[in-house]
Amino acid sequence: MAERLMPPGASGLTQSDDLIMPFRTERSGIYGRVVRLGSVVDSILNRHDYPEPVSRVLGEAVALTALLGSSLKFDSAYGGRLILQTKTDGPISFLVVDFEEPGRVRAYASFDKEKVEAVAASKEPGLLLGTGHLAMTIDPGGDLDRYQGIVALDGCGLSEAAHTYFRQSEQIPTFLRLAVARHYAAGSWQWRAGGLLVQYVPPVEEGATSDDDNEDVLLGEEDERWTGTRMLAETVEDHELLDPTLSPERLLYRLFADVGVRAFPTVSLEEHCRCSRDRVSSLLGSFEADELNDMREEDGSITVTCEFCNSKYRFVPEEIG
Repeated sequence: MAERLMPPGASGLTQSDDLIMPFRTERSGIYGRVVRLGSVVDSILNRHDYPEPVSRVLGEAVALTALLGSSLKFDSAYGGRLILQTKTDGPISFLVVDFEEPGRVRAYASFDKEKVEAVAASKEPGLLLGTGHLAMTIDPGGDLDRYQGIVALDGCGLSEAAHTYFRQSEQIPTFLRLAVARHYAAGSWQWRAGGLLVQYVPPVEEGATSDDDNEDVLLGEEDERWTGTRMLAETVEDHELLDPTLSPERLLYRLFADVGVRAFPTVSLEEHCRCSRDRVSSLLGSFEADELNDMREEDGSITVTCEFCNSKYRFVPEEIG
């Protein structure tokens, strides 16, 4: 499908929520993506009784995973996935976001409530993740091999960790901004999330991966095409990424009018859990009899709760064997 040039004052050209919009700047040739999440992230966060700081971090993780997952090219016959997860010694000990092509997402977090409250009181939200690692696993599906990239977490947030990943593993100059907040609409508070990712993708003929005279400088990092576009991207504010009345097209035109900008067709996002009664039954079938006995309730039944969507599956003794 053809690209669409951003006209001044464009509005109402696409839905404004639960989508990824890829784009390219015209004169500098820089690629990027915008994510806007409304009901999808609100549904994910409201399925669990998360403290507000945990919801904010998990909302950022959902936005980040959607930005990254939507850029991958999978064989549609297999249906690829991107799994982002953290494991740390912080108040949020574990979180995972599962992105499945073309735009299905699910997520959950494990946390220590008392530690989260202590960090919230300290006004140092960066400590929520603590020390550990962030892993991004690409699963192409079928019999194809998985690929995993890992970056250390040391009291930093997801945005900083993602920057480190792109710098060290992908060696791509990258700008990333994530935003999460609750908005009051239609008589209730609703979670929203948004993000902007801009990257310099060097032409194939440029060859090397870094500046020959300075190994600390990535290829293209000092290119005026990149530095100028990055400076424009840096002007984006959180409220612009979250505002449901500001369409993605208008946001892009507002940011990059000086260099021209074209949008590509959007990718719609939806909350979707892969759990089912058949899947859970197959899982139970993989346990030994003594392990199943440890799971049984007083009447001999077993109830399994999906960590992602909170759905409960109860199996009576006759179904377990």
